[in-house]
Amino acid sequence: MSTWGGPVDVTLTGGRVVTPDGVLDRGWVAVRDGRIAAVGDGAAPDGPTTDVGGGWLVPGFVDIHCHGGGGEAFTSADPDRVRRAAAAHRRHGTTTMLASLVSRPIPELADQVKALAELVDDGVVAGIHLEGPFLSAARCGAHDPAILCPPDAASVDALLKAGRGTVRMVTVAPELEHGVDAVRRLVDNGVLAAIGHTDATEAQIRPAVEAGASVATHLFNGMRPLHHREPGPIGALLDDERVTVELICDLVHLHPTAVRLAARHAGTGRTVLVTDAIAAAGVGDGVYDVGGLEVRVVDGVPTLAGGASLAGSTLTMDAAFRNAVQSCGLTVEEAVRATATRPARLLGVEAGEIRAGLVADLVVLDDEFRPREVMARGEWVKE
Repeated sequence: MSTWGGPVDVTLTGGRVVTPDGVLDRGWVAVRDGRIAAVGDGAAPDGPTTDVGGGWLVPGFVDIHCHGGGGEAFTSADPDRVRRAAAAHRRHGTTTMLASLVSRPIPELADQVKALAELVDDGVVAGIHLEGPFLSAARCGAHDPAILCPPDAASVDALLKAGRGTVRMVTVAPELEHGVDAVRRLVDNGVLAAIGHTDATEAQIRPAVEAGASVATHLFNGMRPLHHREPGPIGALLDDERVTVELICDLVHLHPTAVRLAARHAGTGRTVLVTDAIAAAGVGDGVYDVGGLEVRVVDGVPTLAGGASLAGSTLTMDAAFRNAVQSCGLTVEEAVRATATRPARLLGVEAGEIRAGLVADLVVLDDEFRPREVMARGEWVKE
């Protein structure tokens, strides 16, 4: 990866540019002042150029569910450690991300939110996702069941106040006491209400979606399984046009067929690939702490110590993109929409597409969809 530094004004040429309208086989992208100034096909405009050598030029990835990477977790109160976690994913093409937090007691979680809010202000992360503590103990996964609690108004308000506008998404099990009211409260405050870690029936999911819940947290994982007589959350969320579904495309959490079925049914307007990555992403096997629980990573797969429950992933978004295309049958354009366009629109950020006027967040992929160069806000990312 390049070691160039500082913002650049350059036209990238010689690549296959994936735009909202299709692939430009002889495409070029002009970058000026940190933004995409123009996009075209054929002869590039006059001025400095950089040939990307026939690679795929795609928008920077947008990850709305990530707990850490590079050996660091977003739960850290040390801003340098949080920056290292974000940087680890940026090197793999993720130019926009939410920092996800796992279940902790409300006062401790509020302190973590306050610390992260400063880094949202600095642009290190685009916002905060609270995956807990408002989850079902029956589907807690790698969350400490002793910490889980219902989403009463006081608890929700305390966390939103701590974030002062930086909490962008909260995962809730809607069958809990106050669950549907919490969804309304979140939506009224401009926060994405997500449904996950839930043992709800289909009948319990419907009121939450009517109240404004619009995201399914890692569909299939951490929820009541799909059954032909009781579709549960999977059937209800996948079949509702108002809900965007997260898929962890590491080929461990989901079989390629499950990814393909869900992505085909939800379509490009509702499918989002996420990493659900923990600190081990980009580092390797070992023992890690996730929300106070010991997690062992063996052959790249994190599980709770002493059990078989998956505890996040070691996935990066470039690998999710690659898996989607090479193993799950998505087209390159579909993978771009799932890793960049749709999540960017969910967050309302000026990214996710190669289109004039948006920020210059770009990834150059080789023929095997591995990142060769990454540009964030018009600046080449260093190794």
